Amino acid sequence: MATDQRKPLPFVANFAAGAIAGVSEILTFYPLGDMTQVKTRMQLETGKAKHGMVGTLSSIVREEGFGRLYRGLVPPLLLEAPKRAVKFAANDFWGKTYMGFSGESKMTQQLSVLTGCSAGATESFVVVPFELVKIKLQDKTSTFAGPIDVVKQVIKKEGPLGLYAGMEATFWRHVWWNGGYFGCIHQVRSMLTPAETQQGQLFNNFVSGSVGGFVGTLINTPFDVVKSRIQGAAKVPGVVPKYNWTYPALMTIMREEGPAALYKGFLPKVLRLAPGGGVLLLVVEFTLGVFRKALGPPYI
Repeated sequence: MATDQRKPLPFVANFAAGAIAGVSEILTFYPLGDMTQVKTRMQLETGKAKHGMVGTLSSIVREEGFGRLYRGLVPPLLLEAPKRAVKFAANDFWGKTYMGFSGESKMTQQLSVLTGCSAGATESFVVVPFELVKIKLQDKTSTFAGPIDVVKQVIKKEGPLGLYAGMEATFWRHVWWNGGYFGCIHQVRSMLTPAETQQGQLFNNFVSGSVGGFVGTLINTPFDVVKSRIQGAAKVPGVVPKYNWTYPALMTIMREEGPAALYKGFLPKVLRLAPGGGVLLLVVEFTLGVFRKALGPPYI
């Protein structure tokens, strides 16, 4: 990510590069958009899992039609560019901030994890309403007409803050994914043979980002399961929800369904986010390189 002498790019460049990467990733993996539907269904299923990934996918197509696979895909499509823009711009901002506080001249392993966690915390505030709408639409029992109907019904019943149900769980989901993602990128890059060509650099970025995406998903899937349960539950006045706060909910699921239940939906999730993490980093670094060349010294 940065070399010794060149001047760091401005915030807007990192924001734009993240947005371009987000659009590139969503277009690359659009045919796998149905995996988010499969993942959500698996995570909302309580008790012993009745189907694996293939069984859940087949069940949705057989019982509800092929089009159901793409229900709830509009919110993440709309969100992808701003979410990724915030992710990478925040990572750059927190990285510079923490290096300034610590007196380090370059990124270290510990700082890369802390920076990633902070970027995830920042990103979480952007994504909650979109995630809520997606979960509501992808629930098997959903009767909502579409994204706008979800927003109207939630605000009508719970007020504007109802759109931020699951904020705490979303916060932890993004903190741990981004900590694992950016922390692994730093570690894997240090282990790879330095690239001598642009193609080699693109390959190294893809590998580093893919490993980061895999590890981030491995760490954060239990928090994603909890988030899905919290956001998918219907609010009943006067009744305390079964799944309310993240860490107590983790213990409840583990106690009632076993540790494996915390990894429901892991396979469809990692099939998207591991290579997706590689595409994100590849496009971000390539775009930042284009910006540096366009701006010239002292950014080169």
